Amino acid sequence: MPSNKSNSIKIYNSLTGKKELFKTITKGYVGMYVCGPTVYSNVHLGNLRTFISFDTIYRYLNHIGMKIRYIRNITDVGHMVNDSTEDRISEKARIEKIAPMEVVQKYTNDFHDTLKKFNLIPPSIEPTAQGHIIEQIELIKTMIGKKLAYEKNGSVYFDVIEYNNSNEYGILSKRNIEDLIHNTRKLDGQSDKKNPQDFALWKKAESQHIMKWHSPWSLGFPGWHLECTAMSSKYLGEKFDIHGGGMDLKFPHHECEIAQANACFNTNPANYWVHANMLTLNGSKMSKSTGNSVLPKEIISGDNKLLSKAFSPSVIRFFMMQAHYRSILDLSNDALVASEKGYNKLMDAIDNLDNIKVSNKTEFNVKNWISNCYKAMNDDFNTPILIAQIFDIVKFINLVKAEKAKIKASDLKDIKTKLNEFVFDVLGLEKNKSNTSNDKIKSVIEILIELRDKARNDKNFKLSDKIRDDLKNAGIILNDSNGKTDFTIN
Repeated sequence: MPSNKSNSIKIYNSLTGKKELFKTITKGYVGMYVCGPTVYSNVHLGNLRTFISFDTIYRYLNHIGMKIRYIRNITDVGHMVNDSTEDRISEKARIEKIAPMEVVQKYTNDFHDTLKKFNLIPPSIEPTAQGHIIEQIELIKTMIGKKLAYEKNGSVYFDVIEYNNSNEYGILSKRNIEDLIHNTRKLDGQSDKKNPQDFALWKKAESQHIMKWHSPWSLGFPGWHLECTAMSSKYLGEKFDIHGGGMDLKFPHHECEIAQANACFNTNPANYWVHANMLTLNGSKMSKSTGNSVLPKEIISGDNKLLSKAFSPSVIRFFMMQAHYRSILDLSNDALVASEKGYNKLMDAIDNLDNIKVSNKTEFNVKNWISNCYKAMNDDFNTPILIAQIFDIVKFINLVKAEKAKIKASDLKDIKTKLNEFVFDVLGLEKNKSNTSNDKIKSVIEILIELRDKARNDKNFKLSDKIRDDLKNAGIILNDSNGKTDFTIN
């Protein structure tokens, strides 16, 4: 274990608003909880960026020898629509005219399939909200017993005003209670609340509601915020190291989690609150209604109207890590094309490592380069700085390959080891140049089509027929129509 790397990590803590030295509760061990998806739709790019960010954090902590219990939940009930009596799963089941568990299974499968394509490591445990109803009921009993929650007409609500008398509601999002009261909208089901900003711990189900369980208060279902408190405390304890998620979860979800944990266990559940920022598309917020939206699988397949071509999962992942996880990142065709060129340049350099002539000296400070790579990741997991360091070594590799610089065998071995570790183990990239290869094949075929067109114009039919027939023998069929030629590959 490279302990000199693990004892100097600084993490930006959303709770304090500053970078802090990372000190784990138990030396050498990390407990990390990341809010997973609500499985009512296909995983979108914003979700993907969040999960890639925490996958990279997980990979790096693992790389430096720490033992991590990584919990990422599945929300399969209780994520209510505007705090109404209907949750997102039930709403989607009604729209698609299928059972709620069909919705859950369908989109859980999509979530797993998508993350697998992008080479994300599965978490240690992936608990579901439905699987922890008993634990949630017990937490509600505790909060009612402490008079920090109350029942009304079969539903149970967290009493924010009562809690705020001895605690600070808004400590994470930096919102004060007066602003929350002033800005709270009137929503369905709020007539039962003491205060408009109180949030549901348990909702009594309407008669037509499919997903419901027995509780001491009613036949109903749990509140969204409570689920994560139940699952994180069960698998990581009342206090753990890192709680992560997207920036959009800071309020109200994570704020409510802190309140619930303080109410139940008299402690903030996590020492470090870590949030990944949002992803925009072509300079604007992604939106299905405006057409400014694309799914990860549509980028991989090229089946979309916003991008010029298909891009491999590793190129997309590489693109995302060229910005710090706390920065807003804008996805565009030009940005992906540039990332693909950088990715291919990186893969070429790694391939070149096996064909480099060694010398008796090295004209590059390899130890300093390795140290700088670790410094980048130790500084709040700064992947763009790490990538800049990686391209410094790429430049040097290319100089050595061109015999414009020298390297010793021992230093070459160190570069090979660390470059592979940082590129494949930490950044999680895969050596997949299939899209690039297809582009090159397409370019070669288009050149041959141009040569054939010229031969036909010059009435050199022998040559034009030979090009057509040779391509056909190679499985490439030319199709002439309306004065234009396209092709298909069998």
